[in-house]
Amino acid sequence: MTSVMQGVRILEVAEHTFVPAASALLADLGADVIKIEHVERGDAMRALASSGIAVVPKDVHVLLEHSNRGKRSLGLDLTSEAGRDILYRIAATADVFLTNKLPSVRTKLHIDVDEIRAHNPKIIYVRGTGQGEHGPEADRGSYDSLAFWARSGVATGIMQPEYGHVPVPPAPGFGDSIGAMTIAGGIMGALFHRERTGEASTVDVSLLGTAMWSMGQAMALSLLLGVPWTPPPADQQRMNPLTGNYRTSDGRWVALTCLQAGRYWAPMCDVIERPELATDPRFADHASLMTNSAEAIAILTETFAARPLAEWRVRLENFVGQWTVVQDTLEAAVDVQTVANGYVQECTTAAGVPFQLTTVPVQYDDKPAAPKRAPLFNEHGDEILAELGLDTEAVLDLKIRGVVA
Repeated sequence: MTSVMQGVRILEVAEHTFVPAASALLADLGADVIKIEHVERGDAMRALASSGIAVVPKDVHVLLEHSNRGKRSLGLDLTSEAGRDILYRIAATADVFLTNKLPSVRTKLHIDVDEIRAHNPKIIYVRGTGQGEHGPEADRGSYDSLAFWARSGVATGIMQPEYGHVPVPPAPGFGDSIGAMTIAGGIMGALFHRERTGEASTVDVSLLGTAMWSMGQAMALSLLLGVPWTPPPADQQRMNPLTGNYRTSDGRWVALTCLQAGRYWAPMCDVIERPELATDPRFADHASLMTNSAEAIAILTETFAARPLAEWRVRLENFVGQWTVVQDTLEAAVDVQTVANGYVQECTTAAGVPFQLTTVPVQYDDKPAAPKRAPLFNEHGDEILAELGLDTEAVLDLKIRGVVA
């Protein structure tokens, strides 16, 4: 893989997942990422013991690994003048400054855009926020379960009245990881702009804005029609029998999305061994299928329910329409396409414990970016300070004073 970010240095003052995962992605693509952590406790993510559903194993903190792979860590007291001086000296060598600190915190720590650019006018300044840099709630903290999921319309978009509750995000850091991709893209665009024009940009990405983009088509329809976007009622009959999910005899599901029903009905009739249905007047063309969709759906529902998934995999293997199996995460990890494209890679922790991570979703020159491990807290502290020209005696003094870990 071409390390397209090689030679780019990113200075990160951020915690948790949303913003750190952006620089982790870029680290996998070759960037040198220096992660500044709280001088005593490190990134708050290091102490996270549960995702809310699953307990995080103590020997492999995969949530931390996901969002901090490939970085170098320095524990630094940013509340002290000496600590900020070190930060500014690193900033002078960096291409990008990346943070998720709230506006009031950035002001308190003296790390806002003007203060960082006073030490490096050409640095790209990147802010990741919950609900945007401007507005009455700009200084209010948030999480992806709030700004991305609940506030944007995403959660409502999958709610059903029979649930009796608001559905939770499908994975820890779900909106965070999507937002991180957006930040990474914004950084790469800003670097390209600076290379072409010499101008250093300020980049803003919020969880709310990212979620609203992901809901963009639904948002546009809602605004045009003046109707909030909600899923159709569970008992509403769909028009196309070849779009939808069908349950198998062993409780699994086959998903179909054949938008051109008239084209794919006859091949489906061969799959289900009912060739006579292809010439049945009720289903003879697309219009007929739409008119008699309830009957076609009933036939497919009964037919798919008669055989196990393994048999349907074989029967559908050469089907020309669009289909897939509804899979869980373990199945997705060993999917033939996942394996063929290297979407999951092997890693080891600093202690040598093996684990696996999903790879960066962008590949260059036909090769996936191999994820690196996350750093131990302050693992690279002495190394980074030495790069700034600080000798052993100076570093020891900073440690005694609690400026660095």
